Amino acid sequence: MPNTKSAERRVRSSARKQSANHSVKSRLKTLEKNYLSLASAGKKEEAASALRTVTSAFDKAAKSGVVHKSTAGRKKSRLTLKLNALK
Repeated sequence: MPNTKSAERRVRSSARKQSANHSVKSRLKTLEKNYLSLASAGKKEEAASALRTVTSAFDKAAKSGVVHKSTAGRKKSRLTLKLNALK
């Protein structure tokens, strides 16, 4: 329980931020899962399009601090390697 008025505000603020971050992370996971399903099915053109979407979403999430920039870079790199492995 917050003891001061400013602590009450911080609780509300952090709850709002947590909700927003949760929705962004959920979207990232969904986009990544959709990309991986296309890549495993061997649909290279659709997967390339999905990779651009996922990459953009990770960059935006890293820019706003939802995920760490190194995490975003690592994920983007691994997803790109999967696309390049497709024939």
